[in-house]
Amino acid sequence: MGRGKFRIYLGSAPGVGKTYAMLSEGHRRVERGTDVVVAFVEHHSRPRTEVMLHGLEQIPRRELEYRGSTFTEMDVDAILARRPAVALVDELAHTNVPGSRNAKRWQDVEELLQAGIDVVSTVNIQHLESLGDVVETITGVRQRETVPDEVVRRADQIELVDMSPQALRRRMAHGNIYKSDKVDAALSNYFRPGNLTALRELALLWVADRVDEYLREYRGEHNIRTTWQARERIVVGITGGPEGRTLIRRAARLAEKGSGGEVLAVYIARSDGLSSASPKELAVQRTLVEDLGGTFHHVIGDDVSDALLEFARGVNATQIVLGVSRRRSWQSVFSPGVSATVARESGPDLDVHIVTHDEAAKGRGLPVPRGARLGRSRIIWGWLAGIAGPALLTVLLNQAVPDLGLANDMLLFLTFTVAAALLGGLLPALASAAFGSLLLNYWFTPPLHEFTVSDPKNIVAIAIFVGVAVSVASVVDLAARRTHQAARLRAESEILSFLAGSVLRGETALDALLERVRETFAMDSVALLERGTEVEPWTTAGSIGPNPVTRPEDADVDMPIGENMALALTGRVLPAEDRRVLGAFAAQAAVVLDRQRLVDEAEEARRLIEGNRIRTALLAAVSHDLRTPLAGIKASVTSLRSTDVEWSEEDRADLLEGIEDGADRLDHLIGNLLDMSRLQTGAVVPIIRVTDLDEVVPMALAGVPDDSVELDIPETLPMVAVDRGLLERAVANIVENAVKYSPAGRSVHVSASALADRLELRVVDRGPGVPDEAKDRIFEPFQRYGDAPAGAGVGLGLAVARGFLEAMDATLTAEDTPGGGLTMVLTLPIAGGDRPVAAELPAGATT
Repeated sequence: MGRGKFRIYLGSAPGVGKTYAMLSEGHRRVERGTDVVVAFVEHHSRPRTEVMLHGLEQIPRRELEYRGSTFTEMDVDAILARRPAVALVDELAHTNVPGSRNAKRWQDVEELLQAGIDVVSTVNIQHLESLGDVVETITGVRQRETVPDEVVRRADQIELVDMSPQALRRRMAHGNIYKSDKVDAALSNYFRPGNLTALRELALLWVADRVDEYLREYRGEHNIRTTWQARERIVVGITGGPEGRTLIRRAARLAEKGSGGEVLAVYIARSDGLSSASPKELAVQRTLVEDLGGTFHHVIGDDVSDALLEFARGVNATQIVLGVSRRRSWQSVFSPGVSATVARESGPDLDVHIVTHDEAAKGRGLPVPRGARLGRSRIIWGWLAGIAGPALLTVLLNQAVPDLGLANDMLLFLTFTVAAALLGGLLPALASAAFGSLLLNYWFTPPLHEFTVSDPKNIVAIAIFVGVAVSVASVVDLAARRTHQAARLRAESEILSFLAGSVLRGETALDALLERVRETFAMDSVALLERGTEVEPWTTAGSIGPNPVTRPEDADVDMPIGENMALALTGRVLPAEDRRVLGAFAAQAAVVLDRQRLVDEAEEARRLIEGNRIRTALLAAVSHDLRTPLAGIKASVTSLRSTDVEWSEEDRADLLEGIEDGADRLDHLIGNLLDMSRLQTGAVVPIIRVTDLDEVVPMALAGVPDDSVELDIPETLPMVAVDRGLLERAVANIVENAVKYSPAGRSVHVSASALADRLELRVVDRGPGVPDEAKDRIFEPFQRYGDAPAGAGVGLGLAVARGFLEAMDATLTAEDTPGGGLTMVLTLPIAGGDRPVAAELPAGATT
């Protein structure tokens, strides 16, 4: 009996409808006459899911006793005895009660499949074992029930049950997933929009990878080499020349025309690891393709055309973008070129685009020769091995073994020639070959002690010796040069890759870059010099090391950057081949300097604009919001001082109360203005201490009526690292704002909960709420959204609160309250070493 078929409904979060989809599939199969049973389904009292069980045969569950309680689990034996065609099994990642047949439900499912029973099951993306750490980072919840990825990957069919975060939260708010008493907690914690969006992306990407994997397996099993145009994959063939940037941009434009297009830039290198391509240009092109959302690939191959086509077909590409050949027209006589060859051999499944560029037909140029820098000591040892070695060998052979034979003597002399080539290069080896041939002729070839050869065979032998010695010396020397060349190119590539990586990472520290230059080239000091015009003196924009020079002409090495900037190094004179890498560093230093200045200028402009805006708004506030309480105070004082009216004690008390209220409003407004001024000037310096939240929040509620706030701060919460005074002021402003906008008879709810390494304080009101496009604007100074209540102030409360919280490395964001209203979320850092136990999902969240 064959193995049963396995189908899985995969969801991004609880409540998306996996169980409902599984039961719907069961009904469809029953209607087709298939024998279907419900092996295990948990509906969690969801009415619509529970209704779907009607009309389906259910296998009774097995009862198990554990620690004095009774639990029910799937009865595997009963299902095997019933032997249905299809079994519906919910919650694949479920852990069985101790004493069950298997520890995990997926192991129960494996038994059913081995018995030839088809299984339809469900699982959430957060229960995949490989994603446990990722899910915990996103949600703050560690999943204790997991299923190995391989179990899910082995499924014959995986179907994604998808739902947008907004729709899932609406379903939650309507009570279709959890009971009403758990809705607020779920929406505020696990089911936040950011969490749901990230989990949805994980599920989509995982399923997409599974689809690609299945497609590759299918194509491999059926030996399919043609391209299946499931989506546009554009391969760009680059040579390391400057035209590569044009090709990459053209490919990116082609990819944008189709949905889900992908760009893959590939550079084909020779199998010997050596190439005339510029590592600097390759690094620039790698950065460009990654900035445009593509990927860069380095492929080894002797035949560029074959390697490029093999790569394109291997990744199921649909198009290839190549540049017009840079070779001159007469060179086409000997070979049609890569572009023409790829276009001819691509076949009907691959479209080849030949793109013109400025470098077309200009020639590639000759590779720059790179001599082997062996050093003086190695050259000396090479000459010693090539000259002294044969001389000592001659003495040894004459004294110790005079009758060794001419052939053996030649091999021994050849050994010193090879050693001379390895140590000192070609010239010592050639000298060794010539000197050795003379010694062989004089000491070991009859007639002895004469530079003549009587036997023609010996003449041929010595000639062969010289030829072999020269050939071997040339090959060894070439190999040594190539090895040195490869090592140097590798070192340059690593250095240039660092530069490219620094650009990608957005590093803007000039001192760090200059320090890197000093370390790379072993210099004493490095200085970046600049001047306004050619007649102005040089100034130092940045320097590293002791005693940096102030003029390029005083440096051991200077690298011009444009007309009025230079990189000056002291310590030693660099060889010419090092200047190319130094030029890349110099260009990057100029870019970093310009970026720093642009950032500083932008920040200064932003401060000026913000200052002007705040001054304008402050004048408007003083002209209206501050004059209103002043006018009330003045009117009350004038009335009390009036001698024309005889005020009763009750009237006098009312007037004095009005004066006090006006003074309180003025004090509150001026306090916020002063706080905003401190924030703008950077004068707020928080004093961070470990604080208990339930000691701060109640004191922040002193300015609001007692019955206007409901407080829910558990005593088990961990301590937070904050400035107690700043936190109290921030919470007071937020709560006062919430009370101000809440309708009569509806209190503000203040609650707190711990998630991973942070603590969230939520202030929930049932007011009119704020649309998404205005949620960030309400935190700006002097902003009041909509029809503010009378005496609402100058609009600084939330701005001051956010400023205080950001000064403490905390955050303040606004979210919609389910059912209407606005929720302010304060995220506070938990004190080190005081982490909470990971929260658990609400009951039923595994389905």
